[in-house]
Amino acid sequence: MDQPRNWTWQDRAEGSIPRGTALDPTVDPIDDIRAYPTAYLPTRMLIAERLDDENGAYERDRHVLHEAARSFGWRLHIEDEDLVRSGLRAESLPGIPGLHRAYITTPDELEGSESPIAPDAWRVLQRARKAVGGPMPRASLEHVLSIDPVGLNPFTRSNPFTRSNPFTRSNPVRGAGAVGTDDYLEPGRGGRQPIAWVGPGPVRGSHPKKGGRRAVIAVLDTGCGIHDWLPDSIVTRSLTLDGEPIGLIGDDDPERFPDLYGQLDGEIDAVAGHGTFIAGILRQTAPDADIVSIRVAGSLGVVDESVFLASLAAVIELHRRWVAGESGGHPIDVLNLSLGYYHETPTDGLFSLTLYDLLRTARETGMVVVCSAGNDAVDRPAFPASLWAWPGTDNGLHDDKGVPHVSVGALNPSLRSLALFSNVGPWVRTYAPGAAVVSTTPAFTGGSQAATRADFEGFDRQTVDPDDYRGGFAAWSGTSFAAPYVAGRIAAALAPSLNSATKVPRAGVDAAVDAVLATLPPDAPLS
Repeated sequence: MDQPRNWTWQDRAEGSIPRGTALDPTVDPIDDIRAYPTAYLPTRMLIAERLDDENGAYERDRHVLHEAARSFGWRLHIEDEDLVRSGLRAESLPGIPGLHRAYITTPDELEGSESPIAPDAWRVLQRARKAVGGPMPRASLEHVLSIDPVGLNPFTRSNPFTRSNPFTRSNPVRGAGAVGTDDYLEPGRGGRQPIAWVGPGPVRGSHPKKGGRRAVIAVLDTGCGIHDWLPDSIVTRSLTLDGEPIGLIGDDDPERFPDLYGQLDGEIDAVAGHGTFIAGILRQTAPDADIVSIRVAGSLGVVDESVFLASLAAVIELHRRWVAGESGGHPIDVLNLSLGYYHETPTDGLFSLTLYDLLRTARETGMVVVCSAGNDAVDRPAFPASLWAWPGTDNGLHDDKGVPHVSVGALNPSLRSLALFSNVGPWVRTYAPGAAVVSTTPAFTGGSQAATRADFEGFDRQTVDPDDYRGGFAAWSGTSFAAPYVAGRIAAALAPSLNSATKVPRAGVDAAVDAVLATLPPDAPLS
């Protein structure tokens, strides 16, 4: 298969090391603050600087964090660069806080401190909270988000013996009954597999009337690969803000190279083609819409929170400039986020509001936000999907002036039951097809071979090659793919209004979203 040029074994070895570590809530506990496991970068933190900061609170927090790190024998370096407001106009987006990345390092010697041990942002944050006697909402861990088709999340499958039984796949009655959420990992039962598409492709309608435009859907994901359904006239694969590219660039691209990591395993990377698959669902549900693809993840399928927040802020600024009639803007009607993480303290006053502030600002500028709920079969609220004022919430968020925030779980192909892997709960707003969905894939081929083959008159006769996607289509499962089903349908519902106008009033956006949700559970009961 094709491989990127100038990559070495060092690059692949570095990239194959999972990013982040699992938080142990029993470390440095604090009374009245109950923490839960999450994945985070132990040597980095994020510190918000709110523009309405009074009485030097930001500087006091910086000082407390410096002293907390020093007490362990570590040094805290806070970058001056503002990750989310660089290039933004403070007077135009007053609700978005500044955000700075901080690094925790171990100096060779620091007099008067404890013996140096491995830096840990969680311990710094907890010690700072003890020092101030309560929450520190400006300071947070830098979490690791996961692009999330079924079975990918590297932090839910840490037991190395999960699949060690040599008889797991040899039992002749293996496929006779349900085996829990792992059932969806098997080809033929929802796991990724090649599919032959025999119908026509999506038909794009004529250009809107004078004064109108097409609906635009932005996707922050793994990017978008090459496919006949996804030409450059429909998909924008790179955007810049004031000349600076948004998202990740470089050869660690899971939409171009299917097997960058996992040397000699013979398998295509778990998220290779994920963004292309989402774009294909958008083409099926909203054939007239334009798609903007922003790559925030590499081949491991994980996203540093700072990269995600900076990319999200840039996308919001592009839309704001377009709304304001300024140069360099780009309209975005629907934002699809098929990724997420679990916050360790998801209650009022204990988590940074930066992500919520960004999403709220996006919605207040008219951008509908659609998020996947996650594939861990739990009701634990996931971020960003749960960042809305859902019924019975204890997250401290309240109704705002923005258009809807829509979190989406997955339905089985029958559309009469929820997928067993899907997260559930009052924070999941609706459910849509997300198991054994058919969509587009780059023309990848992997190392697994067909089971039998024989030459016959110039042809290879063989069984289905399990990872030969050169036909361009696949079946796959995950709430990752339920979200774009809803995002696409919302964009399609907005299209009639945009046919003769460039903007849809708030009431029109709300009506379009309500019309789509009325056809899906829980508004439309399963039967």
